[in-house]
Amino acid sequence: MAAFPTIDRREFLARCVRAGLSVAAAGALAIGFYDRKGPDGVSDAGALVRIPDFSISGMKGKLCIARGTDRAATVKQAFAALGGMNEFVKPGERVLLKVNAAFASPPTLGATSHPELVGAVVRLCLDAGASRVTVTDNPINDPASCFALTGIDAAARQAGAEVVLPREPLFARFSVDRGRLIRNWPVLYAPLARVDRIIGMAPVKDHHRSGASMTLKNWYGLLGGRRNIFHQDIHTVIQELAVMIKPTVVILDGIQSMMRNGPTGGSLSDLKPTGTLIVSSDPVAADAAGAALLDRRPEDLPFIAKAAAVGAGTADYRTLNLKEIQT
Repeated sequence: MAAFPTIDRREFLARCVRAGLSVAAAGALAIGFYDRKGPDGVSDAGALVRIPDFSISGMKGKLCIARGTDRAATVKQAFAALGGMNEFVKPGERVLLKVNAAFASPPTLGATSHPELVGAVVRLCLDAGASRVTVTDNPINDPASCFALTGIDAAARQAGAEVVLPREPLFARFSVDRGRLIRNWPVLYAPLARVDRIIGMAPVKDHHRSGASMTLKNWYGLLGGRRNIFHQDIHTVIQELAVMIKPTVVILDGIQSMMRNGPTGGSLSDLKPTGTLIVSSDPVAADAAGAALLDRRPEDLPFIAKAAAVGAGTADYRTLNLKEIQT
């Protein structure tokens, strides 16, 4: 067997410097083409878009709590326990995966959707006959850098998906029915308008304002504008997001959970192996079940009760068609 080539210390350091300069240049270029603020909310009430209901009536109330450590194997078996991905995605349907790509950080830090899981779900959708799978998010940091450094871009494309980065023309104004905060607000609408099904994918994380960031908080990544103002009433905006998006199914990744310093984390010491992945047609139930991974109860997270109160799901997840499996 041929030996691997070796380099001396000087050459190694030179290569590191060249690589660092390349990454910095790429990030600077991406920032130059991105409006960090996004479009502003506007007061004109005309021409507001409507977001479809992507849920499947016959599949409501299903939930699987799968224990394991291999994300690809665990998500495959979790869907199998619910009847298979073809229960959620039919041949010819177009699917959107709303991932969490909020931060330009490596997947090992647990602040974003794991690329291994993203790739596995893309393949499950295509195997079920999806005609197209699209992956998107509107990150807090520069989108191109976030999708690249998290590994989501490469994983999604290699599995056969299209990646859509947010751009001004892709946003449209939307109001939540009887909502107080999301009124005439820019939403990343174009990817939603051209799909039949939507799957939400979120890691389990501590959050310094809401107490937790899971599948319901994940829809925050569809908002444009100066959305940070909503943090002043975080539980209400999560409630309105639960009304805004009625997903086909959600996937909550608690293979490892960010126990503190969320939602950004930044240290491996913030993470705890919790070996759990939750798949559900009910996002409120998924978050209620996921609360235990952060050593919290559903009642410790006000947004869960608020979302349940407006009919977005049930907080009493054990009343659902619950499957628990060990992978």
